[in-house]
Amino acid sequence: MHTPTAFAATAAAIFAGLLLAATPSHALDEVTVALAIPPAVHDGAPYAAAEALGLFKDANLSVKTIVFQGAGALLPQVAGKRVTFGYPTSEPVIASYFSGKDPLPLRYFYNGVPANTMEFAVLADSPIRTLADLKDKKIGVGALTWGTIPGGRAALRVAGLEPGKNVEYVAVGALGAGFQALRSHQIDALNFNSSWDDLLELSGTRIRRLAYPAVFQEAAGNGFIAHVDTLRDQPDLVRRFGRAYTQAQYACEANPVFCVKAFWKQNPEAKPAGDEARNLREAAELLSRRLQRVLHTPAGTARVPGQYDVAAIQRGIEAMAKAGEYPSADVPLQKIFSNEFVPAFSDFDHAALIRRAKAAQ
Repeated sequence: MHTPTAFAATAAAIFAGLLLAATPSHALDEVTVALAIPPAVHDGAPYAAAEALGLFKDANLSVKTIVFQGAGALLPQVAGKRVTFGYPTSEPVIASYFSGKDPLPLRYFYNGVPANTMEFAVLADSPIRTLADLKDKKIGVGALTWGTIPGGRAALRVAGLEPGKNVEYVAVGALGAGFQALRSHQIDALNFNSSWDDLLELSGTRIRRLAYPAVFQEAAGNGFIAHVDTLRDQPDLVRRFGRAYTQAQYACEANPVFCVKAFWKQNPEAKPAGDEARNLREAAELLSRRLQRVLHTPAGTARVPGQYDVAAIQRGIEAMAKAGEYPSADVPLQKIFSNEFVPAFSDFDHAALIRRAKAAQ
């Protein structure tokens, strides 16, 4: 038989339980990320891994990506706050400061590609061994509207060439179309990014890579950008997103096979047909090469995730200006790039994350 005190305690417990059940769970914060090109396994796997491992959910985030046709279409979406973050290259934003118009109210907060991934690739048996050897040669790009071409032209000018006079850019299409143009000797070199050149190599074509001059090697590539109001008003959202994305990259470095499978599950149209074991092995290698470049320096030391080397960016801009691609080197970089949130991106138990990633199937 219950005493009055016991009955009251039981009733209170039941009432509290009913209240808890009736209280809606805290909704996840929705985040939209605008991309300039559709994600491939080498750059899309971290998003899929963050979803599959529950890293975004742990950060109380619901993240989805939306693809726009290039940075020109992407940046107004972030400026208008129709998306939370964008992931464009830095050149269009830097160039906007030379337009004479009010610059976009945007700021980069996470350096997604801290090393210049653009390079020139020639066939392994080509006599071309330096950038200077590209004199009087044809260089293939996806389209003559590519935003990466100014950087390529500047690299060639530093090597003593003059694009349009003694070296020619030719539109050959992206990926497979460009690969075939090189294989069939329609062009002498490709000016693609390193991950696309990885794909070319993995397809069985032996190549030689020609790096940009050293002054361009630490220039900022793609990065996460947000409206300045978002950075001011929602700093915790920025920190949580950057931390979860960083965790996902380390998870994919620890278990690339899991991340490839997660990406293919989320993007079934991206899964190649044919020998699944071979495709999985090659995709994992492609992802690992990408993460090696992003998370480590060429010497192998660990980078600080998300951090901008503003001094190196300034040197690159000065070289671009000297090469005639920018009207001047007078750019307020502190207004364009921020390291304010960088410490938060690595604020997690790294060892526990790696154990969690390696255990994932």
